[in-house]
Amino acid sequence: MAEDLRSLVERIHAMPPQVVYAFAGAGSQALWWLHRVEGSSRTLLEAVDCYAPRSLEALLGAPPTQSVSAEVARAMAVRAYTRASLLSDRRGPLLGVGCTAALATDRERRGADRCFLAIREAHVVQGYALTMSKERGREAQEDLVSQLVIGAIAVTCGVRDEVWLTLKPDEDLFCW
Repeated sequence: MAEDLRSLVERIHAMPPQVVYAFAGAGSQALWWLHRVEGSSRTLLEAVDCYAPRSLEALLGAPPTQSVSAEVARAMAVRAYTRASLLSDRRGPLLGVGCTAALATDRERRGADRCFLAIREAHVVQGYALTMSKERGREAQEDLVSQLVIGAIAVTCGVRDEVWLTLKPDEDLFCW
């Protein structure tokens, strides 16, 4: 783990928000990074990997029209926030994090390699849309999505001013 990433995760763990993290398609490495650094029990309440379509449907309460979309990321974040409010045993800020992504695959897939991430706080949802180069490859795409997750949590916690990603010329990151 790079020292700058470790330091960022340590700073996240030192902040008060408690997090429920729901992800589908990518973002598992972000969970591993959060657990790898001491103090994760102060930050993480629960994580849910909704890899199977039925798992995502169960989280959302209905099958989504499009699994990888801003709407689904937002709904995941809202459900995660609700879950955080049930699991937290202390007063303080809560975050619901929802990430849904389509990465490079070994089958034909329509659409771009992309990720949508949303973070729900008490009264606001912040979102990110990331399109990724198909040339990046699956492992590097997973790394980029996980960097986005950690960076966005850091921004929401106030330990960073913005998300920093190294993007290729054909990649884009938008906030919504």
